[in-house]
Amino acid sequence: MTDKTLDILCIGEPLGEFNATRGEAGSFRFGHGGDTSNCAIAAARQGASVAYAGALGDDSAGRSFRELWARENVDDSHVTTHPTAPTGLYFVDHGPNGHVFSYLRAGSAASLCGPRDLPLDLVRSAKVVQASGISQAISASACDAVFEAFAAARASGVTTAYDTNLRLKLWPLTRARAIIHAACAMADIVLPGFDDATQLTGLSEPDAIADFYLGLGARIVALTLGHEGSLVATPERRQRFVPIKVDAIDATGAGDCYDGAFLAEYVRTGDPFVAAAYANVAAALSTLGYGAVAPLPKRADVEARMAVEARA
Repeated sequence: MTDKTLDILCIGEPLGEFNATRGEAGSFRFGHGGDTSNCAIAAARQGASVAYAGALGDDSAGRSFRELWARENVDDSHVTTHPTAPTGLYFVDHGPNGHVFSYLRAGSAASLCGPRDLPLDLVRSAKVVQASGISQAISASACDAVFEAFAAARASGVTTAYDTNLRLKLWPLTRARAIIHAACAMADIVLPGFDDATQLTGLSEPDAIADFYLGLGARIVALTLGHEGSLVATPERRQRFVPIKVDAIDATGAGDCYDGAFLAEYVRTGDPFVAAAYANVAAALSTLGYGAVAPLPKRADVEARMAVEARA
């Protein structure tokens, strides 16, 4: 896309994850989460050069993230460590209607970040800057930081990408709708999930939802449809992508995996439809294990499965 060396910069809140394991009641496995961190790792596993901007607490969860990002080749040199505020945490339970999230994130280190903490030189040097509704919901200052990052990115010709990721435990729908719509109007690529989009737009048809976000100014809309795959639309073209068949165990990180895989492949090819076909497979493969990060596939896994699907 450009001659810039950093492919993707993700902005948001890392969260320590306690994922309920099947079997013994009250048993949880520690892992790592936070939507934009998951996206960053997913993109890095596809071969993209990735950096993260945010904050961690000076605690075991924060140090664990540093170790994780080092292993995953995600540049964390612009992630600060807060001396007193903690790293946010969340718990995942698995019920008959899917996964249920509970959070311990009030006053987290990431929520204290604001525009003054942005690495603006890094924002301007990336090919893509990615953030989400959660990146903005955690505090007013964090919300402003995303707007500032997107403004700086667009002024420098950097592609902006935004996942609506609605969490009504963090803010009321009316405010979420206003902020998220405003951010989507500054995004070149909008990555909504269907359930979120129906609440945010009041629409129930995928094509109508895609038209809504294109109407806000997006160049590309990649709408994930859960078990029904995804729809990708530009002003000139749109295409549905059906899901591949897998024995899904845990879909905790599937949407974030889709984002990271889509953006990595889009940076590589410049084609949103090629990127969507790739991300569709990556997201399905991410459901084959527990937790948000551990089952995120690598490029070799995705390409191998795509080859199998092509022969079928």
